[in-house]
Amino acid sequence: MHPKPVASPVASSRREFLKTASRFGAVGMTAPTILPSGAFGAAGRPGANGKIQVGLIGCNGMGRGNVGNVAKHPDVVVTGACDVFRTRREAIAKQFKDTCRTYADYREMLAQPSVDAVIIASPPHWHTLMAVAAMEAGKDVYLQKPMTLTLGEDLVVRHAVKRTGRVCQIGTQIHASENYRRVVEMIRAGYLGKVGTVRTFNVMNQGPKGVGRQEPGTKAPADLDWDFWCGPAPLVPFNSILFSGSYNHGSWMAYSGGWTPGMAPHIIDLPVWALDLQYPTEVSSSGGRFVIEDDGDAYDNHEVLWRYPGVTMTWMSSLTNSYGFDLHGRPQPERRLGIYFHGVLGTMWSNYNEHRIVPEGKAMNEFLKPEAIAKKQAADYPVRALYNIADVKPVAERIPPSPGQEFEWIECIKTRRQPSCTPEYHSRINVPIVLSLLSLKLGRTIRFDPKTQQIVGDPEAQKLAVPEYRAPWKFPAKYLTA
Repeated sequence: MHPKPVASPVASSRREFLKTASRFGAVGMTAPTILPSGAFGAAGRPGANGKIQVGLIGCNGMGRGNVGNVAKHPDVVVTGACDVFRTRREAIAKQFKDTCRTYADYREMLAQPSVDAVIIASPPHWHTLMAVAAMEAGKDVYLQKPMTLTLGEDLVVRHAVKRTGRVCQIGTQIHASENYRRVVEMIRAGYLGKVGTVRTFNVMNQGPKGVGRQEPGTKAPADLDWDFWCGPAPLVPFNSILFSGSYNHGSWMAYSGGWTPGMAPHIIDLPVWALDLQYPTEVSSSGGRFVIEDDGDAYDNHEVLWRYPGVTMTWMSSLTNSYGFDLHGRPQPERRLGIYFHGVLGTMWSNYNEHRIVPEGKAMNEFLKPEAIAKKQAADYPVRALYNIADVKPVAERIPPSPGQEFEWIECIKTRRQPSCTPEYHSRINVPIVLSLLSLKLGRTIRFDPKTQQIVGDPEAQKLAVPEYRAPWKFPAKYLTA
């Protein structure tokens, strides 16, 4: 369900980031929050040998990738690995055998002075409780997406960051990509003119069998605490498919919210960033489980319409057809995604790695290189219609390169500046997603007041926006208010 981890860049990118990032607070970076110098962790001092001591909660998939990237930083030492499955946590400890201790309970690891900061890469239903507990323990946090699964949890995480003063980065690694930066630069420079509609999608084809059915009689591994894995979500009989990893989590609503929270955080991040979108005022959603018959219960098709002042944005998720429009490529089933910006001067379509521009006639000529225009005029359609980064005039203001999301987080821990993808920024991505799930559940449009951060005129939706956790786990309601 996650993209491949973004490799940490070379030292020159890190130096460039440190030199220029503070100048670009309004372009993909939140305003810095300065805390007391040297405030690394609960003890207010750096860890062993002056290094930041990092622990990992959730030792599968993206957790392994995140901690591997963080460990490349010269100021980091990995000191903890926590997972309810002993095999996974011991694998991480073996990788960092000279420094890393294992834990079965995240609360035990958070109590250790040998941990200054934590990466939380657990299944999504755990994110809120673990993030709040970590911040209350004085740990800085790298929290994998989806940030939360409900509006109430979104408020809790944001408010916990503000009250505790911890440094928190949400794990949308694609935000650090050069391609996203180029798209944001051009849209903010007006290359497309006024953008009225954005269309986004993530599609694949799992076929009617979906992720499959568990073999009868399958038992949980002896070294797995399944009750703890389910945690605040419903306790269900062990399912090896659900347990296996984040890709399969997306087939179960209670533990992931489906594929929309799994992939939309990466994809709608681009239009939110480029257009500086705040919060939608209306969210309408439809879909369901129409084709797939497997052990899961999540929707296999999901369509969303978000209404903002002056622009609408749509989302399409399909697990039963992988057609990718202009980004389709080879005619075979694959996972495909994309973003379309429709502006008065032209359209831009993009994915993680590339983008193309289709002008509205000659409307964009002032932004295109004359030699590119001449070359395209001599070409055959459809080549004539498509322009790329080499064909456009450079923008005046460039967004500085990122050292990689994990490296940025570490540098921000050192300086006590908040990173680019804080919960406060990411809320503008997360809230539209969680409201789309609520709209799907209730079968009606959700109206939202960006100023009060509340659902409007729908008591049932307001109640469902705050989750009820399975005992003995308790929702941290004290953080619902700022």
